[in-house]
Amino acid sequence: MGNWIINHGLESFILVVWMGINIFLFVRFYLFYDLGPQFFYTRQLLGSALAWARAPAAVLNFNCMLILLPVCRNLLSLLRGSFVCCGRTMRKQLDKNLTFHKLVAYMIALMTAVHTVAHLLNVEWYINSRHGRYGPLPGNLSKLEDEEDDHTTFLNPVPSDSTTPTIFAFTTIAGLTGVVITLALILMITSSMEVIRRSYFEVFWYTHHLFIIFFAGLVFHGAGRIVRGQLPTNPPHNTTFCKDHPDKWGEIPECPIPQFAGGFPQTWMWVIGPMVIYICERLLRFIRYLQTVRYKKIVMHPSRVLELQLVKSGFKMDVGQYVFLNCPEISQLEWHPFTMTSAPEEDFFTIHIRQAGDWTEKLIKMVENLPEGSQGPKIGVDGPFGTASEDVFDYEVSMLVGAGIGVTPFASILKSIWYKFKDSNPKLHTRKIYFYWLCRETHAFEWFADLLQVLEKEMEERGLKDFLTYKLFLTGWDHTHAAHVMVHFDKDTDVITGLKQKTHYGRPNWEKEFEQVRQENPSSVVGTFLCGPASLAKDLEKKCVKYSDVDPRKTKFYFNKENF
Repeated sequence: MGNWIINHGLESFILVVWMGINIFLFVRFYLFYDLGPQFFYTRQLLGSALAWARAPAAVLNFNCMLILLPVCRNLLSLLRGSFVCCGRTMRKQLDKNLTFHKLVAYMIALMTAVHTVAHLLNVEWYINSRHGRYGPLPGNLSKLEDEEDDHTTFLNPVPSDSTTPTIFAFTTIAGLTGVVITLALILMITSSMEVIRRSYFEVFWYTHHLFIIFFAGLVFHGAGRIVRGQLPTNPPHNTTFCKDHPDKWGEIPECPIPQFAGGFPQTWMWVIGPMVIYICERLLRFIRYLQTVRYKKIVMHPSRVLELQLVKSGFKMDVGQYVFLNCPEISQLEWHPFTMTSAPEEDFFTIHIRQAGDWTEKLIKMVENLPEGSQGPKIGVDGPFGTASEDVFDYEVSMLVGAGIGVTPFASILKSIWYKFKDSNPKLHTRKIYFYWLCRETHAFEWFADLLQVLEKEMEERGLKDFLTYKLFLTGWDHTHAAHVMVHFDKDTDVITGLKQKTHYGRPNWEKEFEQVRQENPSSVVGTFLCGPASLAKDLEKKCVKYSDVDPRKTKFYFNKENF
């Protein structure tokens, strides 16, 4: 339990608070509409469906307020910078912004379903009450009409006996905006499934921008004021007595004709703040898009990996950060995240792009077809943005785990280490780094091996061979490659990378690796950083919990994962 609290305590506390607020809002508004005296006559028409429609609406307001905030990248970077004094645990929560965004979206989907079903029942009961199918009281309430065109007398919004649910849905503000909101939400959620996001990113990207229509409909949804409550009158309307004598309404002092009004629309008050913040976010992105980006160098590596060295005025980065790229010649709207592989000490920033979809394939083909010596296509850069890897130098010991192209943030870190040693930077507090790279094919090692060779030589010259321990794992090979390795097994350097550290074949034994790190660092705080698949993240996260010691004098592992 102590280990779990170390790694997940604050995260779980935040989730409990969020869920607690959702439950509180649901229960409070359910009781308000189910027991409130001002809705007594409304309940005679709608029954419990009134409360079941309004309680989810309150929860929807709260979550629609939250849904945009986790995707405001500049806001998160600002918060990350302001939390430097608050410790790494608080900053780690900002790296789970997309996870929280999805949780909030699931809650919106659930509450929308409940809200929609309840209102479908409400419309049916409004129509049945208009036809007098539920007795004299609902029938009389449905027949109340405005006497002086002040819209305070009627209770049933269904205008006539001939109205059907379909007509009501497409001829009222609440009905029409409700249909539009629901359709937009269904398209956004279904296109966000991982199988679509991975294989058809453009579909996900474009349909997700239906959020503009969603929020526009949301703001106007309550303007129809369909759900109405009773107003106080003079003399007061005695509900207890008058409900049994609807035929005497307006004829005796105890029973003046009841007055009703729709509730004031409140959704816009919940979402206006986040909408303004998000508009500012998009304006800032647009301004950055207009800034000129120059190519310093373009390199095409094996395994279809494109290296871009770019220069942008006023651009400042930190290790492990990422940027969003836009190429107008491919798409004016699409922006894709890429981790920078350069170090902050360099006067340019570098991005390595692996072909993994339509957008990257088109970009690589454009670059391959460029005339020699020419500049690349126009490109827009938004960023940089912070990630978990920024905190790597806050730990005295760090474990860096990259899978495939996921090595990119650690290239930035290792380059920065090289510069810090070269300049004898006294601010480098890290005393040990363990680096693991898992790849399926040998070509993927080639572009990164040069950096490791430089680091290997630098550490040896400075007598710091133990500072960096790196292990490369090849997870896919054939018999020809195995035979080649066996022939050259006695060489001093590896046949794949040319490094003194030989390549390992197969996957790491993480039990063994964590045990080794714990034994070599018996009283250290170890930061474990991953840029790789979710399955590997779950495995490493469990190992961090298992091998952490509750005793503050012994080894503790903190898990950090890159999220885009």
